[in-house]
Amino acid sequence: MLHRVITLLLLALTCTLGHAKVYLVSAGISQYPKERLCLTLPAADATTIYNIYNANSNCTSTLLTDSKATRSAILSALRETFAQAGPDDIVVFFFSGHGYKGGFVAYDGRMAYEDIRAAMATSRSKNKMIFADACYAGKMRQGKRKVQREHKNSNVMLFLSSRDNETSIERRDMTNGFFTTCLRDALTGKADADRNRIITARELFTYVSTHVKRLSNNAQHPVMWGNFSHDMPVIKW
Repeated sequence: MLHRVITLLLLALTCTLGHAKVYLVSAGISQYPKERLCLTLPAADATTIYNIYNANSNCTSTLLTDSKATRSAILSALRETFAQAGPDDIVVFFFSGHGYKGGFVAYDGRMAYEDIRAAMATSRSKNKMIFADACYAGKMRQGKRKVQREHKNSNVMLFLSSRDNETSIERRDMTNGFFTTCLRDALTGKADADRNRIITARELFTYVSTHVKRLSNNAQHPVMWGNFSHDMPVIKW
């Protein structure tokens, strides 16, 4: 009897995800206006995540790289893309580039988490997530109690590439940064521990965290936090 109940629950979840749509905004800046700020892989990181999700026919996605990834362009894309999502849909914001305490650095300046949160609030989705491959990304956890109170009625997961005192590592011989490389592998099936073709937040963190620490020789540690269920679906691959 128990086996039958579990089977029915899994079938129901699969059916729900089968009809759920994904709304993605993927942004990455390698070429900043100031040469000293330029990076190697963020634009490629954003393109990689865009391609993964865009392979799903149920995905509506926006890709913004380098000079197109201005503060206003990113926030407008978040508002307009995520406003289309229904309660059971999945919305994803991926960012790769520079970070600072409390936000990210767009092509033309700083973009505070409060502004990102406000833009994402236009969505009715119960499954909201932010993936960030940025140095010191963990500093976004500053003031997290306030953030969690603001999101108390919706699922919001922040998956950040590094702790607040760590850089997000990239190597010129790789096509993506360490975090995005492991995130890419996770989203395309390697994180699916129970092989049900649905990757949950818990499965995602377990796989990516383990492999980033291994790849970086324990120098980089992804962090995940927010108001969400560990069983929240991230992607059906």
